Amino acid sequence: MTKTQPARTPVSLYGFLRPRPERAEEVRRILTSLVAPTRQEEGNLEYHLHENEDGRLFLYEVWRSREDLDRHNALPPLRAFLENLAEYLEEPPEAYFGTMLSPYLGHLGDRSD
Repeated sequence: MTKTQPARTPVSLYGFLRPRPERAEEVRRILTSLVAPTRQEEGNLEYHLHENEDGRLFLYEVWRSREDLDRHNALPPLRAFLENLAEYLEEPPEAYFGTMLSPYLGHLGDRSD
């Protein structure tokens, strides 16, 4: 492995979700309940849920590969939530998908980069 070509190239998914006020607690509960099991999934490197002062939720995920992320997105608990997003959210999620360019310094090991 060289510094310019890592052995693996993690992918990330991140964005904001604005729950409907009447569903905010439910959305928070659903998303919070996904954190621990998601962190145990094969290929998950990071999975964090944050709450902003304005009530928006920020989700940040890092996966070993796109295949790992796709497998996660196909799981029934997440599918059930995603298929009903319009019922839970005031507006479509502001979501971004990307390939990590900086060296990943977590579970992949070598911190000398």
